[in-house]
Amino acid sequence: MSQPLTDSLLIELFTEELPPKALARLGEAFAQGLFNGLAERGLLDDGAQVTPFATPRRLAALISGVRAGAPDRELREKVLPVSVALGANGEPAPPLAKKLAALARTVGVEAIDWQQLERGSDGKAEALFYRYTARGALLADGLQQALDDTLARLPIPKVMSYQRPDGSTVHFVRPAHALIALHGANVVPVTALGLTAGNRTEGHRFLSSGDIEIAHAAAYADTLRDSGKVIASYAERRERIRTALLAAAGDDRVIMPEALLDEVNSLVEWPVVYACHFEEAFLAVPQECLILTMQTNQKYFALTDGAGNLRNRFLIVSNLETATPESIIGGNERVVRPRLADAKFFFDQDRKKTLASRVPQLANVVYHNKIGSQLDRVQRLQQIAGHIADVMNAAGVAVDKAAAMRGAELAKADLLTDMVGEFPELQGTMGTYYARHDGEAEDVALACSEHYRPRFAGDALPSNPVSIAVALADKLETLVGIWGIGLVPTGEKDPFALRRHALGILRMLIETPLPLTLDTLLALTEHAFAGVPAVKPARAGITEFLYDRVRGYLKDKGYTTNEVEAVVSLAPQRLDDILGRMEAVRTFAALPEAASLAAANKRITNILRKNTETIGSVDPALFQEAAEGALHGAVEAVRPGVEAAFAQGDFTSALRDLARLREAVDQFFDGVMVMADDAALRANRLALLASLHALANRVADISKLAA
Repeated sequence: MSQPLTDSLLIELFTEELPPKALARLGEAFAQGLFNGLAERGLLDDGAQVTPFATPRRLAALISGVRAGAPDRELREKVLPVSVALGANGEPAPPLAKKLAALARTVGVEAIDWQQLERGSDGKAEALFYRYTARGALLADGLQQALDDTLARLPIPKVMSYQRPDGSTVHFVRPAHALIALHGANVVPVTALGLTAGNRTEGHRFLSSGDIEIAHAAAYADTLRDSGKVIASYAERRERIRTALLAAAGDDRVIMPEALLDEVNSLVEWPVVYACHFEEAFLAVPQECLILTMQTNQKYFALTDGAGNLRNRFLIVSNLETATPESIIGGNERVVRPRLADAKFFFDQDRKKTLASRVPQLANVVYHNKIGSQLDRVQRLQQIAGHIADVMNAAGVAVDKAAAMRGAELAKADLLTDMVGEFPELQGTMGTYYARHDGEAEDVALACSEHYRPRFAGDALPSNPVSIAVALADKLETLVGIWGIGLVPTGEKDPFALRRHALGILRMLIETPLPLTLDTLLALTEHAFAGVPAVKPARAGITEFLYDRVRGYLKDKGYTTNEVEAVVSLAPQRLDDILGRMEAVRTFAALPEAASLAAANKRITNILRKNTETIGSVDPALFQEAAEGALHGAVEAVRPGVEAAFAQGDFTSALRDLARLREAVDQFFDGVMVMADDAALRANRLALLASLHALANRVADISKLAA
């Protein structure tokens, strides 16, 4: 059969079961590596596309528009600078002969006549260049190189060594048994991992028997599905699992975290969903424990009713399709029972001791060797939470100080429970259950879990003032303490999640909202570390770090860089009104007067920055130009409205009133020389501008809006 010029290319590496948590990444890297490698060697058409495949026992890629050979290329290669290549008499120097001999061997010609070389500039000096036609790579050669490079660069979590039947040792993620390389219907003669390419593979380990021949590269997925009971596409198989889970759930809801869905998808080639049950008595255990047990240990999917209550029915994804699944169902039910029994045992044992009785034992748990134990930390949290409660109450946000301090005292006690020891993900959650069992107030119990909020972007904030006080204390203590011992986040390194803690603080202040100042919160937190000499004060650095997080937060909300800087550059101590300021700035920026006033404000800012002399009050008796009096009158006319609107938090009205100053400001700069020779006159005009500047920048620095 003659080989067409362009066709689809299939590469499949058939292996032992691949590590499930790495399968998706391996599949994408395998396919993309081959695609990029072929593209670099000119073996792909412009419209070529790659389709990745990955199952527990294979990595594969189908690439469309693959050429049988790359087109020839006209190349112009620099040989040597003229000053090196030619002697004073213009004849070739020894370095040129040596260079041309090496170049001839590279391009595959017998010899290169130096007189055929072209002269030209290399950007720095005159040089000699050799122009020649490079033959395009054949697919077999280019694919071999691309395959070798791709396998060498795969993100393999742990390489294993194994021996081939011929005694050779191979290093790969898992033993490989077969290699397919098909260009259309033709085998491409490449090798990998001791294997020679062919056109045969294997199907499902149990539902298929014998080798499967792939007649054409484009028929790969259909052939495996029809003859091998294998859904080769990772994405297609994943969606099939999701659809089957939803169908099997009926009126119930499936708890299917994306990570669990990925892991289960990486364990099966022909997924089938079956429903199983466990004894209702286990529902007395907190459902978070049961759900995590089923997900972590067994890879099962829990079900809840419409109200979110756990059902004693769960779903499994099997790799076996059968008309009589009773043995599969029964086996999984038997396996899960002791796991649930362990969870019940931990829960029962933990409740024999109160959370409060566990607190002293936190002295034996190291938090950080420079900061102290978890007990030291809890004592700081109590102090900080109490001070935050005082500040909140003073600001008009009612919070039970005693409850906040009790919540902080118990917040970390569940770290010493058996359940959290087995499932660290349940820290906080179990604290709430055990606090309720101990008879603690509901606000205290909720603080045990909610003080971790928000745990991630988009997570809910604490639901009540007590939880908010403890959550702020927890995040501030971490931020100030860890920063204070010099562990500042750098690049991608942030082992103590200070960025997440900072964003959590900001979200609580902005979204709750809370009328608390950053300086107050940082000061009371620093005070809690007064007896820890390793923690150095770093308020300025932390404050700037927080403002950087504010910038990112606001940009994620859709505000422009100029709008954000207009507000954040003022370093507002309170953040509860920052969204109102941002909307006011956006509204102001849309006014026809905005550009002119922003430019004028920028000019005023520069003038005041350059003149550091003490600026007094405005004296109207010193006005010489009509524009001075007009501007002063206009400023004083709008001042009451601007200040009243600002006091009421109506920032939009405040900025809209300022827009009325445009004409007076323009006339002032057109007709008045600010930097007059007369010192008194100059000082008075600077005072007038300073008065305008202070009023104009109450809400935001509108000069930042100037292009």
